[in-house]
Amino acid sequence: MNEISVSELAKKHNAGEDFILLDVREPDELAIASIPWAMAIPMGDVPVRYEELPKDKPIAVMCHGGTRSGRVTKFLNENGYPNAVNVAGGIRDWSATIDPNVPDY
Repeated sequence: MNEISVSELAKKHNAGEDFILLDVREPDELAIASIPWAMAIPMGDVPVRYEELPKDKPIAVMCHGGTRSGRVTKFLNENGYPNAVNVAGGIRDWSATIDPNVPDY
């Protein structure tokens, strides 16, 4: 499975690259900490909603620490989304290294 660091993710976003940040955390987690430009689909909903995602754009999958997003990335890769990558460290690392205004929980 391919992974991307939060630093690489921030560089891509700041450079205006066209990709989707898919946040697979639960709504109560999103209420605590989120990235405004992310698309949210809870992990449990991905098997029935993944076709909402475009196949022609890279997808960076994020959760709290990287475990759930790793599972979703594997699922997407196996279902016709070869450009899906896992965000290593998740929003926890984003908060610690990119944007301290995003709460850690």
